[in-house]
Amino acid sequence: MQRTNFLKFMIFGAILLLLASCTKTNTQGRLIPKEASFVMQLDGKSLSAKLPWSEIKQNPLFQDAYNDSSIPAAIKSVLDNPENAGIDPTTDFILFTIKDSLGAYIAFTGSIKDEKLFKAFNQQVSENGTESEKEGVQFISKSPVCIGWTKEKFVYLIDAPQMAGMDELSRRMIQDSINITRTSARDIGAACKAIFDLKESNTLAKNEKFTALMKEKGDVRFWTNVEELNKSTFTPTPLAMLNLEKLFKGNITTGVLNFENGKMQVNTKSYASDELIDIFKKYGGGKINEEMIKRIPGKDVVAVMALNFKPEGIKELIKLTGLDGLVNMGTNSFGFTMDDFIKANKGDIVAGFSDLTLKTDSVTYNFKDQEPNVALKQTPSFNFIFSAAIGDKDAFNKLVNAGKKIGKTAIPDSTKSPFAYNTNGTYFALSNTKENVDHYLGTATTNFDFLSKISGEPFGGYLNIQSLLKTFAPMASKDSTAKIAFDATAKMWDNVLWKGGNYNNGAIQQSIEINLVDKTTNSLKQLNQYAAQMALLFKENKKRKKEEMMAFDNNIYAPMVTDTTATALINK
Repeated sequence: MQRTNFLKFMIFGAILLLLASCTKTNTQGRLIPKEASFVMQLDGKSLSAKLPWSEIKQNPLFQDAYNDSSIPAAIKSVLDNPENAGIDPTTDFILFTIKDSLGAYIAFTGSIKDEKLFKAFNQQVSENGTESEKEGVQFISKSPVCIGWTKEKFVYLIDAPQMAGMDELSRRMIQDSINITRTSARDIGAACKAIFDLKESNTLAKNEKFTALMKEKGDVRFWTNVEELNKSTFTPTPLAMLNLEKLFKGNITTGVLNFENGKMQVNTKSYASDELIDIFKKYGGGKINEEMIKRIPGKDVVAVMALNFKPEGIKELIKLTGLDGLVNMGTNSFGFTMDDFIKANKGDIVAGFSDLTLKTDSVTYNFKDQEPNVALKQTPSFNFIFSAAIGDKDAFNKLVNAGKKIGKTAIPDSTKSPFAYNTNGTYFALSNTKENVDHYLGTATTNFDFLSKISGEPFGGYLNIQSLLKTFAPMASKDSTAKIAFDATAKMWDNVLWKGGNYNNGAIQQSIEINLVDKTTNSLKQLNQYAAQMALLFKENKKRKKEEMMAFDNNIYAPMVTDTTATALINK
């Protein structure tokens, strides 16, 4: 009997666990309006474990802020220990932005550990702000900030009217030196109260995509709603006739960032409208062409980008936006059609840089009435390759002829062209030298170490930070401060890998891996240490420049003062 009851209990518990894991709601989004254009959540517990506050306090940037005499005592108390403000630093912190007709407002939310401490702290820093209470929620308001809190949660709301100037028209007015300074019409207190009055259906707590994001393991989670970001953006009249809103509708990107030993790992998901998703599902890519990457000339690859796609999808995407007529007019003027472009391409593209070095050349400068001056100049030297897999040869020849036509217009003298190109029937190659083109179209290949880490998906990329740094090492050695900064950077960053493009669970997924040289230490600690080194160098460099400026002033003005004084004494 006891065994039967125990078995029933286990089954019941498993069902509850399953239901909990399948829930479509979340608690983190309860105070976030569903129109939020950007959300970032910090996992306080995880981040505190990876980088304790005691270590943050040792950072020179932190110490400079702490030792600033203008910092109020209340703020210094929080810098000593965040719990002195009554907040719980081991729980989630969320920052979000809402764009509207008045510009935008930014909110910061978290959990309260001691309500009395929290109230006392905010009374001090708000400097006699207006206090009020509504249905158990307390508020302190002083434009442009309002603080609202319950016994468990707090919200800092900051008005940001300047974000109304982020549209295209405002940017042009700023460029034309037209004053568009805005006076905010927002009642910040009412806006803060509205956050606590939100119905759950009007928050991200009911959003399935946001719920899925909150379930992913991450030190930092972020949410970007491109559709909301573009709602208040001014669209120039010519583009307003196009269906560009179809690119923005339902366009949401979510991601998580994890600070791991020796690397920072970012995993993202991109959602879109049903129309865009249908195109992607039908014409999405397969796997990048590894053979094309192996043909890249040179031993030291600095950067690579590879892509696999179905060319027919481009045509469907252009039709969706209403650009097909405009595109066809442009292609016809160069002697090919959109259909020619589709047939010409097999769907594999690779671009790469390798063997980057600095080349020293002598340059002669001629100044009027002076002898010619010869100086040394360093310019970058590298191998560059762009390659595309050929589908239909006749159609591809039309593209090549169009390229020749464009090239003659841009560079009338073909002997001065900085590019060389050729085909072998399978691949088209364009490079900065004929030798690179011949190498690429030949039979020699190299199995690069990074290849296995970016292959297997529709797109992949690689950036060798160490190769970039080694190239410019001689330049950094000319200055002692720059040399120290360079050495610290070289000991920090290794490479970047990214890949993705597969469609899964309603989203297009990709990953970015930022690798560090030290593979054993947590990357968040390494970032803190690196920032500390850079802060010290910045401080020392600032001090040195100040001393040099003072010495310069002394050399210029001291003789003037001496001569003036001597002349006065003689005249006397």
